[in-house]
Amino acid sequence: MSFQCPPGSTVYTIRSGDTLYRLAQIYGTTVNAILALNPGLDPNSLQVGRMICIPGTAPVVCPPGTNSYVIRSGDTLYGLAARFGTTVNAIIAANPGINPNALQIGQTICIPGAAPGVCPPGTDSYIIRSGDTLFGLAARFGTTVDAIIAANPGINPNALQIGQTICIP
Repeated sequence: MSFQCPPGSTVYTIRSGDTLYRLAQIYGTTVNAILALNPGLDPNSLQVGRMICIPGTAPVVCPPGTNSYVIRSGDTLYGLAARFGTTVNAIIAANPGINPNALQIGQTICIPGAAPGVCPPGTDSYIIRSGDTLFGLAARFGTTVDAIIAANPGINPNALQIGQTICIP
């Protein structure tokens, strides 16, 4: 028997370290909206391996050779292309279905090209977002805080900056 969620929502399997607040941030929703889709879910006792429904669609996972970017007020594809050393057409090609004339603040898109500071083999670049912590990233990507620190010499784990690019093993 497969677990199904209502249309417009996504199945998610709880992992160690997950909180509803963090999932709401990742998926761009609210704790109350998650609770409404999951009657009887105890937000203070999430069980690892339990499947739940989350409103909206799964977070964007960018293909190799691209990096995720969260749209901010004032962003345009032209401005992003100039800022990241790529072209508008390359950004559109990396984001099938994107409407270049209707970017939404908070929308995640993929930007082609190498992130500043190339990551070593066996790691992927990640751009720090509001609310990110090394502990949360380690849990989300199935690694350890120590492994993230080792892949990012000189990183200050207590002073992550929104927009900062780090390497995730």
